[in-house]
Amino acid sequence: MQIVKSILTNNPCYKAGRKISVKGLMLHSVGCPQPSARVFVQSWNGPNYNSACVHAFIDANTGVVYQTLPWDHRGWHGGGSSNNTHIGVEMCEPSVIKYTGGSSFTCSDKAKAQECVKRTYDSAVELFAMLCTMFNLNPMRDIVSHKEGYALGIATNHGDPEHLWRGVGLNYTMDSFRADVKKKMENKEDEPMTNDERKKFNALVDAVGTLTKKVDKLEHKMIYSWVDENMPDWAVATVTKLKKKGYLQGDKQGKLNLDDNMLRMLVINDRAGIYGE
Repeated sequence: MQIVKSILTNNPCYKAGRKISVKGLMLHSVGCPQPSARVFVQSWNGPNYNSACVHAFIDANTGVVYQTLPWDHRGWHGGGSSNNTHIGVEMCEPSVIKYTGGSSFTCSDKAKAQECVKRTYDSAVELFAMLCTMFNLNPMRDIVSHKEGYALGIATNHGDPEHLWRGVGLNYTMDSFRADVKKKMENKEDEPMTNDERKKFNALVDAVGTLTKKVDKLEHKMIYSWVDENMPDWAVATVTKLKKKGYLQGDKQGKLNLDDNMLRMLVINDRAGIYGE
């Protein structure tokens, strides 16, 4: 799912600046043959558009979600008390339908219409799963359609989005929608990573690997017992000199047992002339 932030900053609803405690989610359908979410974003983002404002539109051509209000902003979408408690999301509709009155419409290309509706349905399922998780909502209890909101007495009299699903010949229902959202939430860990998630995961793996090497180096210091190929080149001359002078003799076996910090100290002193020529 791709979310594009397109906040309607010029809409009077946004400027009102009211916040809500999110108690539920309301699913809408735009009620006109316009599949492009951008069209709604552009036309609603003005100071004179004071009749409606939702939290998001789902594009019917791409399935992309255009977020148009902060999720906890009070919207103008359901009418009644639902505006005080619910996030409202509009699904765009196919261009091949034509409304004949109320919730009735004709369809000139059923296959194309179904493709568009399936696209918005799938994105809505994923979006609502995300929002339910974000606001600790129960998908089986806290999700309603605009139509169901009217039946509950918290929204105005609309038939969306069930009329759209039924009109294009799909067997979607709000019960199936809620069940799909619940399933999406339960199975989220089994979903394949997106490209962006994969990049972040790989970056995290690399960071952990680098940190592990640093910790390992700290916990398992390199000890130099002899002047051999293991000793850093920059320290060989100083250590050889100190051995010849008798300053470094090692233990009973002749092991020097020097670590990197000790080598650095010896080299610094040597370069300062402390040990002579």
